[in-house]
Amino acid sequence: MRRRDFLKAVAVGGAAAALAACGGGPGSGGTAPTARRRYRWKLVTTWPPNFPIFQEGVERFAREVRRMSGGSLSIQVFAAGQLIPALQVFDAVSRGTVEMGHGAAYYWAGKIPAAQFFTAVPFGLNAQGMNAWFYGGGGIELWHEVYAPHGLVAFPMGNTGVQMGGWFRRPLKGVEDLQGLKMRIPGLGGKVMARAGVNPVLLPGGEIYTALDRGTIDATEWVGPFHDLRLGLHRVARYYYYPGWHEPGPALELSIHRPAWEALPRELQLIVQHAAASVNLWMLSEFEARNPEALRTLQERHGVQVLPFPEEILEALRRHSAEVLDGLGRDDPVFRKVHAAYRAFQEHGARWREVSEQAYAKALGTGEPVKTGGAAARGAPPAA
Repeated sequence: MRRRDFLKAVAVGGAAAALAACGGGPGSGGTAPTARRRYRWKLVTTWPPNFPIFQEGVERFAREVRRMSGGSLSIQVFAAGQLIPALQVFDAVSRGTVEMGHGAAYYWAGKIPAAQFFTAVPFGLNAQGMNAWFYGGGGIELWHEVYAPHGLVAFPMGNTGVQMGGWFRRPLKGVEDLQGLKMRIPGLGGKVMARAGVNPVLLPGGEIYTALDRGTIDATEWVGPFHDLRLGLHRVARYYYYPGWHEPGPALELSIHRPAWEALPRELQLIVQHAAASVNLWMLSEFEARNPEALRTLQERHGVQVLPFPEEILEALRRHSAEVLDGLGRDDPVFRKVHAAYRAFQEHGARWREVSEQAYAKALGTGEPVKTGGAAARGAPPAA
């Protein structure tokens, strides 16, 4: 064998061995090493540029994927409006205009009413419960089933934890104080409030402050202390109610165009899933770390009164919530199926929560009561 032919044979044999070692050889059932092809994807979000935690988390996700994949999968992130308007993210990913999107599933309630279960349900699961349902209770698989007709898969990627109940210009004493109240509150929470006599108003975040300041609305919910302080809501409303019964653990979603996902090598799919789970944990941790100081600032520096919803109001909202959910499922078999699975998982864990998280919260309640700008009040245990 001539030297040139010998070297060529060695090179071919070495490449084949390397391919087999990576699980990409003939009959291996795998794919060629990801280094043989580089993927360049786009990800659009529903958040404004540089929006703390939310948009930050998406940028973090893109960096982690690029590093873990050694550059085999690079994701370019676009904030709302930079490539796609915020509320067109679902359609853009579904059509394959872009490969990925980030937002909240309940934004697409007009297209898929059942999608709301994958964000938040009034008096439903908190962040810990949502993660348990997603990762251990079949929630992600059900999510994929619901999204399949739209050419999507989705994974949880972010959670705010229990939100606050909202800002009110006047204090609440009973159900009668809700009658005729104009409140910015979307989703299932808005439908529940409507049954209680409230006039729900849909407004984007950028319009909330002005509407509350001018009296166009009487109350609003947003997120929690960290983001509410940044929005300046304490300057136009003094009464800050808890808990966030309407969004006890709202999850955010990473949506992916299904054909693009299925064409991605398995090892890159795993990298995407693990990076999403990492950012899911990071976002929740950021809120838990930043909210306490923001709440302290609102109370001690700005004199905001932090108050619990009267039990009479919570009881009415619990009743209306059950009515809304049952009503929406009456003529929608997909909604009914997801509702049944969600409720079964919540009920399955009820006894354990009673002797674990709720019992511990009750034990902690023997300490100092929550300071509320001159008045003290104890809140109920965190929503489960």
